[in-house]
Amino acid sequence: MKSLYLRIYATVVLVLLLFALVSGWIVESHLDDERARNEQVVGERLGAWAELLERALPGADAPAEVQLAALRDWSQRLRVPLALDDAKGQRMGASESFERRSAEGVVRPFSFRLDDGRTLWTMRPGLRQGPGGRRAAVAAEGRGPAGEDRVGRWRPSSWPLMLPGLPRGAGLVVVLVVLFLAVAAGAYPVVRRLTRRLEALKQGVDQFGAGALGHRVAVSGADEVAAVAASFNVAAARVEALVQAHRSLLANASHELRSPLARMKMAVSMLDEASPAEREGLRQEIDKNVAELDGLVEEVLLASRLDAAESPLHLDKVDLLGVAAEEAARVGAHVEGSGSVYVSGDERLLRRAVRNLLENAKRYGGGEVEIAIARAAAARGDGVSIEVRDRGPGVPEAMRERIFEPFFRLPGHAEQAGGIGLGLALVKQIAVRHGGDVRCEARSGGGSVFVIEMPAS
Repeated sequence: MKSLYLRIYATVVLVLLLFALVSGWIVESHLDDERARNEQVVGERLGAWAELLERALPGADAPAEVQLAALRDWSQRLRVPLALDDAKGQRMGASESFERRSAEGVVRPFSFRLDDGRTLWTMRPGLRQGPGGRRAAVAAEGRGPAGEDRVGRWRPSSWPLMLPGLPRGAGLVVVLVVLFLAVAAGAYPVVRRLTRRLEALKQGVDQFGAGALGHRVAVSGADEVAAVAASFNVAAARVEALVQAHRSLLANASHELRSPLARMKMAVSMLDEASPAEREGLRQEIDKNVAELDGLVEEVLLASRLDAAESPLHLDKVDLLGVAAEEAARVGAHVEGSGSVYVSGDERLLRRAVRNLLENAKRYGGGEVEIAIARAAAARGDGVSIEVRDRGPGVPEAMRERIFEPFFRLPGHAEQAGGIGLGLALVKQIAVRHGGDVRCEARSGGGSVFVIEMPAS
């Protein structure tokens, strides 16, 4: 049985069948016990009535009219249907209630043999006769000693849940079978709906795995299956974004590789015909292009690793002011800050973010570059901020978000100052990986301010 819905449905049906069988057995046992107790109570009462009537009724030698009159009188007094047979078993007469109930089949008669050979009949109220009006009365086998119970044992000929035309005991079986079929039929659509949603989820996963990265599964309901579908959609969106980012990164990187490679190819081709002075210039050009290629490959690999989050951060207690001072010395920037400011993070990545900001400010922002390390404002919570300021032309407000996209460069900047457009994108990725963010603001008096904010250690 390969289908999940068939296994679930079979399990439900088998459990229901077992429940029905156990319930039927319990009900049958309970009814047998109740019937035995009722028969005992009824037998005791009927035996007491029989002893009373045997003393109260005229003897067998009294005229039949006298016997029947006394019988009907006691039937009204005791409110019990009564009938009387003579010693030969011929019916002498019966009370009106006995005849009416016998005709209606509402009760079954019981017989009691009197000492003089007559038979006294009465009825137990509350149960109908069996199929076809069949009576089941067992006469006592003689009279025992005085005071002994003289009531014959009653053997019921019908089941409490007797259905017309069915043998004894079949009523309960039919009820249980009908209940079983009803619940089984009602359980099937519920189980099938659940497994149908699982099948739809499987088909969605198959389509996604086949390359349809934009495919999403329908989320219906609020149960565990819906939660799995929603989680799949979130994961699928994440995977699609990563794949698109990698495709864009690869396409842009391949485009950026062409420029230094083309320059290197041209320089190499000119080496043989160049003069000694020109050869020195060509070798310098080749070295510059090699360094550019090396930096491009390094930044592409780092961006790919950060974007895929292939490994957790190596957390250390990093002194940001110390890192800023070391990197500022490389580009001749001014450092502001008092005291050590520590964060928990990867020192290598944080150093790379500070270096990229400083080099970007030096390249595009002129000679006046400042870096400030401080505690974040109280409104921003317990954190630290890194501010890199320059006096360059600034960044247009409409592009202050886009400059953090991979390979995006302001118009005209690449041709004048170089760069591949990955530096600020790496800064943003590093800040996000450390639980912070980066933004660009306009600087009072001209220029730009790049601000990294992250939690303090």
